[in-house]
Amino acid sequence: MKRSRQALLYAFVFIGAVLLTVGVAALLLNINERQTEARQSPLRIVEIGADELDPAVWGQNFPVQYEMFQRTAENYGRTTFGGSEPFSHLEANPNLLRLYAGYAFSIEYNEERGHAYALIDQRESERVLQRQQPGACANCHSAEAPVLIAEMGWEEFNHTPYNDLSASLHTGSSCHDCHNPETMELTITRPAFINAMAARGIDVTQATQQEMRTYVCAQCHVEYYFAGENKVLTFPWANGLSIDNIETYYQEVGHIDWTNPETGSPLLKMQHPEFEMYSSGIHSRAGVACADCHMPYTRVGSVKYSDHWLRSPLTNVSAACQTCHNVDEDELVSRVVAIQTTTAGLVDDTEVAILAAMDAISAAMAGGATDEQLLDARTLHRGAQMRWDFVSSENSTGFHSPQEAARILAEAIDLARQAQISALSIELAETVSVTGGS
Repeated sequence: MKRSRQALLYAFVFIGAVLLTVGVAALLLNINERQTEARQSPLRIVEIGADELDPAVWGQNFPVQYEMFQRTAENYGRTTFGGSEPFSHLEANPNLLRLYAGYAFSIEYNEERGHAYALIDQRESERVLQRQQPGACANCHSAEAPVLIAEMGWEEFNHTPYNDLSASLHTGSSCHDCHNPETMELTITRPAFINAMAARGIDVTQATQQEMRTYVCAQCHVEYYFAGENKVLTFPWANGLSIDNIETYYQEVGHIDWTNPETGSPLLKMQHPEFEMYSSGIHSRAGVACADCHMPYTRVGSVKYSDHWLRSPLTNVSAACQTCHNVDEDELVSRVVAIQTTTAGLVDDTEVAILAAMDAISAAMAGGATDEQLLDARTLHRGAQMRWDFVSSENSTGFHSPQEAARILAEAIDLARQAQISALSIELAETVSVTGGS
């Protein structure tokens, strides 16, 4: 009798546990379904066409993401070394007028605003208004680029003058740049990234979801150049992503961007190599994606969204940083600022060294030094300046990879001083020759 009661009790407990498990499972399934409904919006207000570029149309089905994205038009002010407040880098740092002399960046170089201004700021830039630029420039600044590439062909689109394409460019950054309109999955829409990754032996169609949360950003936030007469947008990654790999690549293809009129040095302009710098950093090695920090997950009601207000993580430390780092917010900010302050100081020191090299080269030229005599100094000048520019133009002020940024700038200072010594040696040799000294 006692055993039968125990058996009955066990049966009731078992049945209760099963019912509880089924109930919890049903509740979780119900929550998941509601969250999926909120994310995928099955009650479509509009059908999004394959070539629909207007974020406002997408926003009818995805209002939360659209409202967030619209905030990229807001000026959230300046962080210590960044932010969305536009200002002239040329006015803030007159050294740039000499460093970029002869290149379009000496005409205008402004701090970038949010993604909402991608096309507007490009169209209004004096670099475009005063210099004829290729259509390749529109690749990352206009959502119309993939449509025009499909219509015109890749090379034709790239070499067509920008001003000839301008009438067809209406939309800046768009949902279409990163999302498949049918499935909403992340997608690559820019051929240059696909081509560059293929050159490294990487098939982007096999990327994981987490990799894609970086790859969609790496379509544009990279170093690039316009290759050949057709000005084909190309990422110089065939040898790898480091500045050393990139320098070797440019040496192999013989590319230069411009010649500095003061020194006669053939120089290379680095653009905004965020992906390359990030790829050497601790966050990349830990599997952290660009979106984890710049588009951190946030909750609206019971639903988790990726924040489409793309901005500096310093404006949203709790979501962008503290999810992984159980550290006081002020302490996290101070760590970032310390890295950036150190990097900015090294950038300044590098500029001083490069300008000293330029002075020495200019003096040697004035003293009658030949191009052959100046070859070594000019080559060293180029190596120093491209390294300085790689860090200076990268928008994290060293944070994406602090040790790599410091290494690159240390090399830049060394190369600049070598260039200075090389040029001074020419001047000294000429002086000795004229005076008959030994």
